[in-house]
Amino acid sequence: MKFFFRKLHLWVSIPFGLVITVTCFTGALLVFEDDITLLSYRHAAHVIPQGEPLPLAQLMESVENSLPGAEITGVTIPSSKSTAYKVTVSNPNRATYYVNQYTGTVNGKYERLEFFRTTLRLHRWLLDRNPGNAGIFWGKRIVGASTISFVVILLTGLALWYPKNRKMLRNRLKIVFAKGKNRFWYDLHVAGGFYALLLLLAMALTGLTWSYRWYSDAFYGIVAGNDSHSGGRNVVSAVSGATPQAGGRNEAANEPVGKYTPWQKAVEAVIVENPDFARVVLSKETVSVYDSEWGNSRACDRYEFNPSTGTLETVQRYADNAKRSKARGWVYSVHVGSWGGFFSRLLAFCAAILGATLPLTGYYFWIRRIYKK
Repeated sequence: MKFFFRKLHLWVSIPFGLVITVTCFTGALLVFEDDITLLSYRHAAHVIPQGEPLPLAQLMESVENSLPGAEITGVTIPSSKSTAYKVTVSNPNRATYYVNQYTGTVNGKYERLEFFRTTLRLHRWLLDRNPGNAGIFWGKRIVGASTISFVVILLTGLALWYPKNRKMLRNRLKIVFAKGKNRFWYDLHVAGGFYALLLLLAMALTGLTWSYRWYSDAFYGIVAGNDSHSGGRNVVSAVSGATPQAGGRNEAANEPVGKYTPWQKAVEAVIVENPDFARVVLSKETVSVYDSEWGNSRACDRYEFNPSTGTLETVQRYADNAKRSKARGWVYSVHVGSWGGFFSRLLAFCAAILGATLPLTGYYFWIRRIYKK
């Protein structure tokens, strides 16, 4: 049986190895995209706390004055007091700006770094572009086939790794540096592949949901079943009846009602209810609150508010979401390694780097064996 697994492991690896290396390496780079981007925009993203942030209504009016003609469509409020707000505008073009929440100053424009745009296209499509109905999306097809092959390679590699006794087990768990490069490359391939196996399998199996529709349907059918429940919609009566500062109605005739006053009331009400938020994302009629860096990184409670008064009207709790909706968030979190904060992303980065080396070390020993013969 091992003879069959060895042949399958080899001949599946040869045609797809380089694509697997590219996919794993680019995936490793993307793991820390947000951190690297934040460092790149540090001059704009970092602010010095100066007491309490400006009221949101005043802050938005300041942004409008700084960007004449811009129509503000959303705001992202981080929990960190030293990180600037992100304000999204739609005119003349859709763009996002870092805004100092203490002074109202527009610090600079936020854009995804071109390096990571290219890295993502390389990771998902080998720089190919979707031809639509004009042809076959070869880049996506090749990456999908390579990912399936990678699953086969990992499983056959595990079958070949399985030791016969304790002594062999000890040898196959060690990476030795002091016995020459050949021993090091061999240990990196055998032991390194074993240590990264579970994470690589998880990333490959979740990544396939973006490659094939049939696989995505089957995967979510197994994980979430036939759950068609769309999640409950509950009236937020307790919040809407709170004081005006917490987002309730204020009927005072002499209170000035600005364009963004309803936004301010809605955000304040949500923060009162969720004081330990990780970030709050506001659009024209909704406020989404993300509570933690652990678990499903896309999990949020979504509030809808009255755009005229700022009164919270309904809330879609994450706990009430359909199983399939939750599963999609978990699939993304597992694939990018964000399920456990910085620690899990570091593990995902190391596993992806090891995954990128596996085909290269495999090619090395295969070519070396041919050369000896």
